Amino acid sequence: MYTITKEFHFSASHQLFGLPEDHQCARLHGHNYIVVVELRSEELNQHGFVRDYHDLAALKRYIDDELDHRHLNDVLGDDCVTAERMAKHFFHWCHAQWPEVSAVRVSETPKTWAEYRP
Repeated sequence: MYTITKEFHFSASHQLFGLPEDHQCARLHGHNYIVVVELRSEELNQHGFVRDYHDLAALKRYIDDELDHRHLNDVLGDDCVTAERMAKHFFHWCHAQWPEVSAVRVSETPKTWAEYRP
């Protein structure tokens, strides 16, 4: 099995509702997000790739145009702004473009990661 990954960065704000009032994530705050897309294939294409990294430029455009320096609650909805739910959102967006997508990881801080892998 061949596996490739590509990393994308953006900055955005969000707020998590339903948490205790003193929970820091209940307040409006922001992160410098990292999104890592993983693609897997048992075979390589005619060029020796799982997928040409250049093809993934569509995800960069989506992130830059729709998410970067935005309030994610407004863009994705209040129920989709945890790292876990964002990983699933990115997975489905990416998998619709590239069937080789096998997982997506989202980081909000240098020490935390959430992954969606069906």
